[in-house]
Amino acid sequence: MSRGVALILPLLAFLVFLLSLVGATDDSEKRVMSVERMGKTYPKPHFVLVHGYTGGAWSWYKIRCLLETYGYKVTCLDLKGAGIDNTDSTTIHTFDAYNQPLINFFVNNLSDNEKVILVGHSAGGLSVTDASHKFSKKIQVVIYVAATMLKHGFVTELDKRDGIPNSTTGGNKSDGNMSRLHMSPQEDVVLASMLSRPVPFEVFPQARFRGDGAEHVRRVYIKTKYDQILKPEQQDAMIKKWPPAPSDVYVLDTDHNPLFSDPFALSGLLVKVATSIE
Repeated sequence: MSRGVALILPLLAFLVFLLSLVGATDDSEKRVMSVERMGKTYPKPHFVLVHGYTGGAWSWYKIRCLLETYGYKVTCLDLKGAGIDNTDSTTIHTFDAYNQPLINFFVNNLSDNEKVILVGHSAGGLSVTDASHKFSKKIQVVIYVAATMLKHGFVTELDKRDGIPNSTTGGNKSDGNMSRLHMSPQEDVVLASMLSRPVPFEVFPQARFRGDGAEHVRRVYIKTKYDQILKPEQQDAMIKKWPPAPSDVYVLDTDHNPLFSDPFALSGLLVKVATSIE
């Protein structure tokens, strides 16, 4: 390949990306207009996005951009000690403390009749399950993206085998991100290495949930076919143990983090679920 062609190809790829965003904007505007013509008075669904191990609200930057392009309201949260939350992770000793920002959001930030689409990635699955038990009437659907999905958390050794990702052993956070993002753009790998923070890994096995509140919430699972962290067989085991409707299980040909490796496909599935409840 000549040097000139090598220089032109990245420019063409960038132009295609820009054109796809323009097309997405046009489609979203048409869809909003059609809802108005049909006399619908309810707002478009509100997405609440919950990060996983070593992540933060920043992890969702591509997905937030795409969903907002489609006209959705999007909230990205930092759990305790993550992102710009200034808590020292060494002072977090319980899962309840770690997940408190999500619980506070439901208590303080939603109106009486407001419901959300709750999305959890990776260990964020524990967080959204906790919220589903406590606030089932405030959630339209919960979506697990390559996420730990255990109805009552880590109750048995089998739960731990199925639901604990291979990255929860501490160590060098940059090396962990390299493994997790092996199909992601290099710039996102670098971004993750710069923004990831130490994780209180010891709190996750403590996650246990009581009651059956989460049974009243529709669940969607998005599997990741080439996941080296929460492996496909682990995801399948959790789906078998606590199955969503068969039509609510999807598969992406990505690594553990489709937020980076295929944001268009992931956001497309999120929009598909949202349109099913509008």
